[in-house]
Amino acid sequence: MPFYETVFIARQDLTPAKVKELANKFTAAIKDNGGIVAKTEDWGLRDLAYKIQKNRKAYYTMLAIDAPATAVIEMERLMRLDENILRYLSIKVDKLEEGPSAMLEVRSKRQKEDKFEVEIEKAEV
Repeated sequence: MPFYETVFIARQDLTPAKVKELANKFTAAIKDNGGIVAKTEDWGLRDLAYKIQKNRKAYYTMLAIDAPATAVIEMERLMRLDENILRYLSIKVDKLEEGPSAMLEVRSKRQKEDKFEVEIEKAEV
C-alpha cells in the first residue's frame, strides 16, 4: 500500500482533548477502509502565518498513514465536512519516517536548550 503523511490544523478554541478526538475519528476512517495509521504526532498550538477564518493560532496534528488511496480520500472528505478543521494537506511519500518528525525534533531541541540555560543561570547565582 502507498504511504501518506497528512497534516491538519484545527481551530484554536478547541481543547487538546477535542483535537485528539478528531485525530481518533480520522484514524478510525483510515482503519475502516483497510489502512493503518503508523504514527500520530501532536504538534500543539502554533501561530499561523496569516489569519484563517479569524483564527491567529491553530492546533497542528500529523498522521503517518499506510493505506489505499480510497481510505485517504474518505478521510479527506470527513475533514472537509468538519467545521473544526481549518486546513489539511495529504502528500504521498516513498517511505514513512522513523522516529519523531522534524517539527518535534526542533521542539525537543529548543526545550533542552531552555533547560540548559536555566541550569547555567542557577549555577551563576
